[in-house]
Amino acid sequence: MVYTLGEAARATGKSKATIGRYYSDAEEHSDRFMPIDVVAQLEAASRFPHVTSALADLRGITLSYDGEKRNAQSNGINSDVVALAQRFGMLMAEYNQAIGDGKISINEAKRLLRETLAIQQVLLEMKLNLEEEAS
Repeated sequence: MVYTLGEAARATGKSKATIGRYYSDAEEHSDRFMPIDVVAQLEAASRFPHVTSALADLRGITLSYDGEKRNAQSNGINSDVVALAQRFGMLMAEYNQAIGDGKISINEAKRLLRETLAIQQVLLEMKLNLEEEAS
């Protein structure tokens, strides 16, 4: 995963100075944009495709990102209910941590969003399992 400028440089094959210029707010770098192949390399090395997600959001598109693989396949509604309870517990834990200082930061909001998207995925799987059992 990419955490530092050096790691971003290694993941993309660019220098730390070049990566730094992409992120710079300085006027002399205002016309400098990160090439899409560099964005793709960074997203491949990251836990979540933030740029892809942001672009989709701008277009009103919902992405389904399965960054977490389950230990076992769903065994019907019972395992779906357990998975839903676990994800909801994780959401509440994230919320409790985020609201601890009375303010939810951008990064905390992003973590909460990831948890809500994970719950959405579990609910979709539950819906599909219920439809399969009903037919």
